[in-house]
Amino acid sequence: MKDRFTPENISKLAPNEVFVFGSNLMGQHGGGAALYAMRHFGAIWGQGVGLQGQSYGIPTMQGGVETIVPYVEEFIDFAAEHPEMTFLVTRIGCGIAGFRDEEIAPLFKEALEAENIVLPKSFVTLLLSKC
Repeated sequence: MKDRFTPENISKLAPNEVFVFGSNLMGQHGGGAALYAMRHFGAIWGQGVGLQGQSYGIPTMQGGVETIVPYVEEFIDFAAEHPEMTFLVTRIGCGIAGFRDEEIAPLFKEALEAENIVLPKSFVTLLLSKC
């Protein structure tokens, strides 16, 4: 069970922390958390997926929720392979992409078991209420 949540506003990271944000496949980080990731945590213009500096992009702008699933699964696998890093997941897809927490949170169900993935409180609350 999770008792630690991603802060509402992340302005700095410890050396081992990674800012996980919603992106688009083209890596055009023009707004929201993606722009913040590019300006502050090393996200790379033109790279829409994966680790970039101290950030990790998960595409959320390419269609429905079902199109996000493989990228979340890839992220969870990546986090499992990198236990030395702590991943602070933002409310991906719940800003510019227009999804609701209720749609995105279930994609992170497996992340509840990961010690190095920190989820937003809204995601954890929704996931635990469904258990």
